[in-house]
Amino acid sequence: MTQTQGATMPDKKFFALWKVLLPVAIGLGVVVAMFMHDARKEDLEHVLASINGSSRAIGCIILAFACMFGRDFGLSWRFRALTDYQLSWGKAFKVDFLCEFTSCITPSAVGGSSFGMVFLNSQGIEFGRATTLMITTLFLDELFFVISCPLIVLFTGDIIFASGDVTFSHGIKLTFWLVYSAIAVWTFILFMGIIVRPNWIRDLLVRVCSLKWLRRWQSQAQELGDNMVATSRELRTKPFGFWLEVFGGTALSWLSRYLVVNVIFWGFLPQDDPYQWVILAREFVIWVVLMASPTPGGAGLSEWIFSEYYGDLVPIAGMALVMAVIWRIVSYYLYLVIGACIVPGWLRSTVQRLKAYKDKGQDTQAAENKSVSNEKQQQ
Repeated sequence: MTQTQGATMPDKKFFALWKVLLPVAIGLGVVVAMFMHDARKEDLEHVLASINGSSRAIGCIILAFACMFGRDFGLSWRFRALTDYQLSWGKAFKVDFLCEFTSCITPSAVGGSSFGMVFLNSQGIEFGRATTLMITTLFLDELFFVISCPLIVLFTGDIIFASGDVTFSHGIKLTFWLVYSAIAVWTFILFMGIIVRPNWIRDLLVRVCSLKWLRRWQSQAQELGDNMVATSRELRTKPFGFWLEVFGGTALSWLSRYLVVNVIFWGFLPQDDPYQWVILAREFVIWVVLMASPTPGGAGLSEWIFSEYYGDLVPIAGMALVMAVIWRIVSYYLYLVIGACIVPGWLRSTVQRLKAYKDKGQDTQAAENKSVSNEKQQQ
């Protein structure tokens, strides 16, 4: 298979400007509404005065960006390891940024891996293998949550779900376990599909989607099953060291992302916070819940959950909202800006590459037709 065969590239409409502005508008709209509803003018003035010119706050913002670099480093390291270091660091970071940008403009339930194989293919990875690698990254991410979340809840206790609002606490606890259960089931399917019995899972998916009300997805189920079988063939040959490395990159990326909130708390609260472990533990809950978000990149929902969930740990009214905005700037809006900068160039280069491949194919076909015609004339 050629590098471009089978690839379905997202067009310019997929990266339209309104898709970038929509999550920004949703997120800022929710923040403004919450400020108007929950925070008094004197509270906001007190919050801004307490952080204005604070060297500690500025230093922690810089440290928060450093944590996000750790997240990008972990994922880029994983991409390099998965491709047997065929990708350079530059190409691995580009794929990472493109995937994160896609996550920012699509619902969280969809995720940035939807076009990950296209991004890998554009960097020189054969499309079939790129699909295999993206299924592997999906499995690694889900496996991280399945293993870590029960341990975090076990070592933290009920305070992990507690907040100032009892109704909110019960709601987020229920949502967390429902979404976690779905993740666990999906991870088990992926494990069976790419490690143990890929043919069984493929046949099961096709059989289920043969039902009348699911028939419209039968071709996608067949394609997913075939990709699982291909993934299984490659992964079964990998040594233990490979799995240790790629899972290490996965853990580094998620933990670095979570530590952003710890750094923000440390920098913006007026005193040292004794609940750093609780702050970190609650990040696991937040990200599991956000996996079910219907809004692009969890816009709006993220800011609301942050201010409600961490509100009992913030002694100053309005401070939780300010911290939520900073958290989203560092971990979300930054990637919208980066993506908006690199996507146009990526689209141009990819379109030119596909056009060159198409022209080459047409020239080859024309040469073959001419050769056949000459042979017939000679006969």
